[in-house]
Amino acid sequence: MIDDRVAIAFVLLPILLFGYAYVGYPLLLRLLSQRRKEGVLPADPAEWPTITISVPAYNEERVIGGTIDSLLALDYPADRKQILVVSDASTDRTDEIVRSYAGRGVLLHRMPVRAGKTAAENASASLCTGEIVVNTDATIRIPPPSLKPLIRVFHDATIGVASGRDISVGNIAAEGNQGESGYVDYEMKVRALETRMGSIVGASGCFYAIRRSLVQDAFPEALSRDFASALIAREAGYRAVSVQDAVCLVPRTVSLKREYNRKVRTMARGLETLWYKRHLMNPWREGVFAWMLISHKLVRWLTFPAVPFAFIGVFLLANDLGHAIWGLTPVILVLLLAAGAYAWPSGRRVPFVLALPGFVVGSVVAAVVAWSKALRGEKNPIWEPTRRPGIAG
Repeated sequence: MIDDRVAIAFVLLPILLFGYAYVGYPLLLRLLSQRRKEGVLPADPAEWPTITISVPAYNEERVIGGTIDSLLALDYPADRKQILVVSDASTDRTDEIVRSYAGRGVLLHRMPVRAGKTAAENASASLCTGEIVVNTDATIRIPPPSLKPLIRVFHDATIGVASGRDISVGNIAAEGNQGESGYVDYEMKVRALETRMGSIVGASGCFYAIRRSLVQDAFPEALSRDFASALIAREAGYRAVSVQDAVCLVPRTVSLKREYNRKVRTMARGLETLWYKRHLMNPWREGVFAWMLISHKLVRWLTFPAVPFAFIGVFLLANDLGHAIWGLTPVILVLLLAAGAYAWPSGRRVPFVLALPGFVVGSVVAAVVAWSKALRGEKNPIWEPTRRPGIAG
């Protein structure tokens, strides 16, 4: 018979991991950052640096025109801004639409065969002419005033990467993933605290900028470039920061199933990237940065696959099957609610009472699958972008 102490440890494992990653770590950041002075916002430069805005796209005919229009409307000197759309061998009208903007200075780079987002970015690196490369997605909207704050911070010579502040929005009746919004807001607050500590440990893939000297044209295709950008900056002696005024609007996914697939993909790639840069988790060499990287990424990613151990622990602590079922009743209820969320008819708004459990359970399952893929060394370089609803205007 298994010792009760082992069963109790099983129950406590995910609780302790979750408590530290999502509560303890931010509280420690807040406490430590209070001793640090907030940086003074730099003034506008006499001459803005040249920038390249890079937009990877795969079969985005529905939104790419609106995306380009919004990028052309950004408040930034037109003669200092290059817009580069990287088509990952799109098979719809994406390339045709992008070419129609050639007269307005928009450049299209088409991959000869589909190879994935990172491969497309590698291939386009030599085409970037700006001193700063701004990366964004085809379904994201950047308000006109948001670009200058992102670029302005590079006046500080110690900064190599600047990440925007994601705001999760919904503009359609059928929002399947309402649980996403609160998590995004939470994540942005953690990055703000990390910035006060000196550096964030991962940038937003939706909207971030990096010095062109740090852009690697042979970055491994199966890894996550946005996460790695902060780590690359660290290796080169730079900091990565989150810029609160550099807002980008990120539409919530309309489907829990799509969000689940996205989580599996991004977490598996994130785990592979963390392993690739694992030397940065050495606290004796990297100090506080290593602690933040371990806390924000590794411990958080360990939390969800540890959840099934709690179920096992509750069952082992029960005297009989009946007691075990009663002990697992809250879990069973959450699972039933989550099942209801995933079975909800497509095109209809999922009630919050179902959407939140669906988001949580989906995150747990996605994490288990992602860990399984990462431990098996399964590579997934081919990029399947999340089909978000887009934003009008």
